[in-house]
Amino acid sequence: QDYYGKELQNSEDLKTNTCITSARPLPKVVRDALERVHEEVVARYYGCGLVIPECLSSCRILDLGSGSGRDCYLLSQLVGEQGHVTGIDMTEGQVEVAKKHIAYHMDKFGYRKPNVEFFHGYMEKLGDAGLADESYDIVISNCVINLAPDKTAVLREAFRVLKPGGEMYFSDIYASQRLSETVRKHRVLWGECLAGALYWRDLYSVAEKVGFSPPRLVTASPITIGNKELEGIVGDCRFVSATFRLFKVPAGSRAGPGQVIYNGGIVGHERELVFDANFTFKEGEVVDVDAEMAAILRSSRFAEGFLIRAGGANAAALQGCC
Repeated sequence: QDYYGKELQNSEDLKTNTCITSARPLPKVVRDALERVHEEVVARYYGCGLVIPECLSSCRILDLGSGSGRDCYLLSQLVGEQGHVTGIDMTEGQVEVAKKHIAYHMDKFGYRKPNVEFFHGYMEKLGDAGLADESYDIVISNCVINLAPDKTAVLREAFRVLKPGGEMYFSDIYASQRLSETVRKHRVLWGECLAGALYWRDLYSVAEKVGFSPPRLVTASPITIGNKELEGIVGDCRFVSATFRLFKVPAGSRAGPGQVIYNGGIVGHERELVFDANFTFKEGEVVDVDAEMAAILRSSRFAEGFLIRAGGANAAALQGCC
């Protein structure tokens, strides 16, 4: 709270390159939406990677650690006036910046009533902010879960508030090994999103424990710290900014591997949908998928975009960690 509320006034105050790592170029629809976001909101934004999933029209989205609200205002435009975006953040100053600009953005977007709201609270305790079970289609998070000491609690709460078939789509920082006590207690390294980084293999075990489908890697970029003193403290540990997607697959929807055909039509991805690092779906093309992917497509908001049939080769070999 101190680091993001007082010490940092804008993104130029960051002491490493961690929070300015972009995992891939932004699509034109996102770039255009970003241009309509208030400059103060953008200046007070400290995320990493890209947390704008596909197929968003009319969705209810929750942003964990929403900060100044940049991603919320981007998503506000992509879900449309019938959708809704909730942001929650533990830093009061950041929430105040986000709330201050609600009227500005609704006017800019041409909406009759606000489709965004912001809460001051903790992502480990969403119930305290009144967020109900199974009330969101998508939970996003942009480079903040590393700041929570209890990652399991964060994922458990995200799982609770997601509807069956819902998705957690989030970017974060991961470490190549479990971090030493010295690193984990370093104040600046914690604020810069490094000291709280999860050992990447632990994400898989935490997700399974909570009930999510196995994490699907979307994209990843190595991180350069760009600060000699801090590099010395970190030692030989390496960090990566990665975007993963986890699904709340309902029990009973897993029915073996299958073949799927993408019908096209998802806005911005009409001809080709890059779902993750393993699966790219081209319009009209038959693709063999493993049982997990078949269940995800069958039970999620993507179901209407695909023709799914049982059988086909087992694509389980593709499930490895890229």
